[in-house]
Amino acid sequence: MALVIAGERSGVGKTTVTLALLSSLSRRAKRVQSFKVGPDYIDPMFHQWVTGHPCRNLDPVLTSETYVQECFTRHIQGVDYALVEGVMGLFDGASGRDDFASTAHMARLLQLPVLLVVDCSSLSRSVAAIAHGYRSFDPRITIAGVVLNRVGSDRHWELLQDALAPLELPILGVLRRNEAIAIPDRHLGLVPTAELTHLDRLIDRLAHIGDSCFDWERLFPLLSPPLVKQPHLTPGSPLPTRIAIARDRAFSFYYQDNLDIWQQLGAELVPWSPLTDAGLPEGVQGLYFGGGFPEVFAEPLAENTEARAALHRAIVGGMPTYAECGGLMYLCQNITDFEGQSWPMVGILPTTAVMDRHLTLGYRQATAGQDSLLLSAGAKVWGHEFHRSQLTAMPKQPLWEIKGYHPKGESKTVSEGWQLYQLHASYIHLHWGGHPELAAKFLQRCHDQAPNKQLTTNNK
Repeated sequence: MALVIAGERSGVGKTTVTLALLSSLSRRAKRVQSFKVGPDYIDPMFHQWVTGHPCRNLDPVLTSETYVQECFTRHIQGVDYALVEGVMGLFDGASGRDDFASTAHMARLLQLPVLLVVDCSSLSRSVAAIAHGYRSFDPRITIAGVVLNRVGSDRHWELLQDALAPLELPILGVLRRNEAIAIPDRHLGLVPTAELTHLDRLIDRLAHIGDSCFDWERLFPLLSPPLVKQPHLTPGSPLPTRIAIARDRAFSFYYQDNLDIWQQLGAELVPWSPLTDAGLPEGVQGLYFGGGFPEVFAEPLAENTEARAALHRAIVGGMPTYAECGGLMYLCQNITDFEGQSWPMVGILPTTAVMDRHLTLGYRQATAGQDSLLLSAGAKVWGHEFHRSQLTAMPKQPLWEIKGYHPKGESKTVSEGWQLYQLHASYIHLHWGGHPELAAKFLQRCHDQAPNKQLTTNNK
């Protein structure tokens, strides 16, 4: 079976433990497959850096329980070991009122045991109460053992070991306090892998910890994935389409499943860089901008006037374009950074993205307010927001009416998103696993769209 790495709460070091395990496993095995619970983009980048294989997101809100099971089954075929990194605390769900979309939910859904990471930096005997509580809280969850993180000394380790002994719960890892393995972070979480110059050195340290700090004799049987029948995929009729995808340090937030689904539908995804490329790749029929950190790279994005001009011509000329979050920000008139300096961007959207310290975060149910590249008016989808910018103006006819995730439907509705020319631009991140028909609809529009055809809009 595979193994779920869970924290007793956020910030206990489950990502560090996961990367230490993955680093050690990747040096022992040909193929290690990782998964990440929830909508996160950055942790999967670290997984992929370590294993050499794309990490897969498991998110039943953005997709469905059935898709989560199919995705997991599909990607454990032929692998040596499989590991799932959880989200937040073990039982923390999307609403906060139940455990739907939690790590525990995924463990039950996939029938996997859990390795519980406990931050011991301010604990001694109380560690037993925590471990006992987590093991007994939901009898449907199997706690295979614990990892004791941030252990301060040999004496501290002895106290923890004595406290846990009566529970007969295996201690499968012990990590000492170690600032040398800290991963830098900033306003949206960890700094992405492409920006870290000494990442290989950090991974080497984590691999050493992985080799020396875990009980591998007990872990190996838990990490071998089961043999299961792979689900049959029906991607539909191929639509040969050439799509330019912005991929560089400024734009890096992409679900690998989204890219795979488009490729299964016949798309050729051509990476290019708004930071360094002078223009668009030749012969493209559509544009895809994921999220990322355009605010961090606002100056070089602004300085690349050739790319901005080429994009403006293409979008005004009617090229179908899909832009999420950071992509939306780049298509604005300007980005104003945290210091208050404003940088010119592509200038398609008549608004400015202004950075502030307020974090907008959470699942969103989005209802289409009008027909668009992806949806007919009135259609509903689930997406996710995660940003620290706000727009200075909104369109007269917003793309979406959105409300937050709430089990009883009690949530304020707000307007969001832009549609003009053949552009869909929104802060909402979507996962095509839950909506493959949307991916197909966008590709069909790209495939059918006559080149250089200029369209009118009522949102300008």
